[in-house]
Amino acid sequence: MNSSIKFGTSGWRAIVAEEFTVANIRLAVAGIAAYVKSQPQPHRVLVGRDPRFLGESFVAEAARVLAGAGVTPIVIPEAAPTPAIAHAVGTLKTTGAINFTASHNPPEYNGIKYSSPDGAPALPEVTRQIEAAIAALPEGYVVPKAEPPAGGFETTEVKPAFLKRLGELVDLKAIAKSGIKVVYDPFWGAGRGYSSDLLRDAGVTVATVHDYRDVLFGGHAPEPDDHLLGDAKEKMREIGAAIGIATDGDADRFGIVDGDGTFIQPNYVIALLLDYLVETRGWRNGVAKSVATTNLINAVAEHHNVPLYETPVGFKYIGELILEDKIAIGGEESAGLTIRGHVPEKDGVIAGLLVAEMVATRGKSIGAQLNELFAKVGSFYPVRENFHLTPEVKAAFTEKLKTDPTELSGRKVVKVVRTDGLKLILEDGSWVCYRLSGTEPVVRAYTEARSEHDMEALKSAAEKFVLS
Repeated sequence: MNSSIKFGTSGWRAIVAEEFTVANIRLAVAGIAAYVKSQPQPHRVLVGRDPRFLGESFVAEAARVLAGAGVTPIVIPEAAPTPAIAHAVGTLKTTGAINFTASHNPPEYNGIKYSSPDGAPALPEVTRQIEAAIAALPEGYVVPKAEPPAGGFETTEVKPAFLKRLGELVDLKAIAKSGIKVVYDPFWGAGRGYSSDLLRDAGVTVATVHDYRDVLFGGHAPEPDDHLLGDAKEKMREIGAAIGIATDGDADRFGIVDGDGTFIQPNYVIALLLDYLVETRGWRNGVAKSVATTNLINAVAEHHNVPLYETPVGFKYIGELILEDKIAIGGEESAGLTIRGHVPEKDGVIAGLLVAEMVATRGKSIGAQLNELFAKVGSFYPVRENFHLTPEVKAAFTEKLKTDPTELSGRKVVKVVRTDGLKLILEDGSWVCYRLSGTEPVVRAYTEARSEHDMEALKSAAEKFVLS
């Protein structure tokens, strides 16, 4: 029995050589194989990776374990974005995919994501079955393995079909026609050669930074966040780029920089793209966002009279709505989004390409477009903070989360939402949402004020509620 392998909102992640060992990888893959064998034939599973340390070895080991369990592995030889692997699940009709990635986590981590046969991240009911299968293995169990046949295990390239699909969904001609220049930062990750190749082939001027393999990701987490985008901003100034786009280690998250070097937070990107897709595609079927994501999206949905779905945190819930064709776009404040007709998985590649199309088509900076959107539907100022808790404070706060507060530092609470964690909506439409981390003594506090002036006061009220 191994209880250390737990699949969270984005799979199982751990530090290499501590919990992420070859022995535990064998157990995790054996658990996935047991789940796959309980599903309809054919029992074929894609095995891919991002460019992290030892990724090739882990893929080879997983393929042997799958084969030993009577499941056919299909190996993706090159590092590939998570959304490209999800797309291949759909096109090749496999029983899902195993992807060795720790996404935006620091370089000492690796992980396993399991995608179900629809290409979406596995839902909790699936990961519970996988965990149960792992836990059911007896102590000292030797996981059976099969060596590859003479010609090696079956392989597949996921890049060509994925780029072809992106070309169908994004107006690359409009980007090229506008003459804008783009900088792309793949953060040494799996997105290398995807956004840049597609844009260059369409005739767009693209410059890249961090466009080579480095398993240490420059010595920090491969996270496309403002404080790590200095090299991209410098390259933008150098070539006069209208936009900078970035992706994380497995290219499922995005980072966007405006022409003047301003980082545009993901909350705003999702809202702007909703407005743009309704305007240009005429898609009015709906929008999905996690409970911790900006209410600017609610306001845009109301403005266009499209349905809004508010989900728990975890992209699998948005993926479900994509599969049911209930939404034009779905996204989370943590920089994940996808669109109608695309993969039911976060895709940082398409996010950057769509924003480039939006800038090219509208002929305006992202900042100017955001100001216009605020003028149209009202202004929203979201912030996320993490508070580290002592065991005593965590215990007290866990109890407090079960209550229904009527005020927050003297501000009247008009609605309590429990979709995920505790969300308190205040009289002026501002709100605070608290979510306890499942892996560390941390509470994440998401706040959204309706004016810049009120941001600090609301953040202070949110913190006081945690610590008092």
